[in-house]
Amino acid sequence: MNAPINTGLAGAVPVLTLNNGVTIPQLGFGVFQIPPEETRLAVGEALAAGYLHIDTAAAYRNEAGVGAAIAESGIPRDEIFLTTKLRNGEQGSPRAAFEASRKALGVDTIDLYLIHWPVPSQGLYVQAWRELEILYAEGHIRAIGVSNFLPEHLDELLANSTVVPAVNQIEVHPSFTQDALAQKSRSHDIAVQAYSPLGQGRDLSSPVVSELAAKYGATAAQIVLAWHLGLGNIVIPKSVTPQRIRENLAATSFNLSSEEIAAISALETGERIGADPAVAAFTQM
Repeated sequence: MNAPINTGLAGAVPVLTLNNGVTIPQLGFGVFQIPPEETRLAVGEALAAGYLHIDTAAAYRNEAGVGAAIAESGIPRDEIFLTTKLRNGEQGSPRAAFEASRKALGVDTIDLYLIHWPVPSQGLYVQAWRELEILYAEGHIRAIGVSNFLPEHLDELLANSTVVPAVNQIEVHPSFTQDALAQKSRSHDIAVQAYSPLGQGRDLSSPVVSELAAKYGATAAQIVLAWHLGLGNIVIPKSVTPQRIRENLAATSFNLSSEEIAAISALETGERIGADPAVAAFTQM
């Protein structure tokens, strides 16, 4: 088997335009489950490798590390796309939560601010969204969106709000493609952003992925990330290993054919890894 392609240098990262005209790098770096004490170094490695899109959340408790790495990087703030999210338990006080995140990150403006989960049992996400609309109108946020919103949550939000979400960040990987939800989101010009994009590793050993990795001289992770890019997903893989951080970014260096994308999509099992947004009710506090 050939060595993994472009392990040190990535190709140009595609940029997508959101429904309000704001552009976002299609491949970013996620920090979910990275311990706070390791976040600054991991994000620093990612920025040094060429990532210009960092995704965090108040619930991850590592916003300060993200902010420190951005400040230390020497990269102009307006060249880095920064996402964070509203905790479930703070849907009743989104402005205060936003200000806390902004302070922890050490920035004036958040590029994308998401409602992390709908938590339908609370009945607060429409109210929270209206507050986000105000923050957006005031210029504190460049784009607002949602995460883990199912079709019924999108319908209720769209029927009771003014601003259409720019993004719906959802669990997507080859064995859990969420095609119907992705199509629903895109039908409203809502971009699909994939978290757990590698199926937390469980999709990397499938024969079709292994065969394509051998064909392209790529890692299995690069193949799955190229699948996401080919589908038009925004994708935010996570790693704390410098070599893997660079390798993941290099998934932008080649394109899969439509037939290869379909073959990977056929791995769909309907089995999610994370919580079900229809019933998830944790506070994240």
